[in-house]
Amino acid sequence: MYKHILIPTDGSPLSGLAVEQAVAFARAIGARVTLLTVVEPFHLLTTEAEQLSATRPEYEEHARRRANRFLAAASDVARTAGVPFETLQVMDEEPYRAIIDTATKRACDLIAMASHGRGGVAAVVLGSVTLKVLTHSKIPVLVYR
Repeated sequence: MYKHILIPTDGSPLSGLAVEQAVAFARAIGARVTLLTVVEPFHLLTTEAEQLSATRPEYEEHARRRANRFLAAASDVARTAGVPFETLQVMDEEPYRAIIDTATKRACDLIAMASHGRGGVAAVVLGSVTLKVLTHSKIPVLVYR
């Protein structure tokens, strides 16, 4: 059975539900979890409202604080469930690649994630992170819908 589950979160409502379900699954099977948030680097051209009016240092500080909030919420879920966990924040141009690379480097044997996060134009322009993880990962992926 699975021993180490990677749980990426982007702070979206569905991602929060996926964290809850994945942590409950980890507890049921006695696995530990790594909670991951991927922050995209500052871009001059972007669909992210925060980046449109920010300088690089302002954006990076805002992104770091936002990611810390996502990880704090996910940590509370794991702590309450009594599941051993670690948190990780990674900056990468390609969130799907960061998820797969983290799972590989941390020797995770399962990735558990939401079927989608952001919606609207950002989702169309960026593509589906979950679909890319499903397509490229050699590690099993459990998708919460």
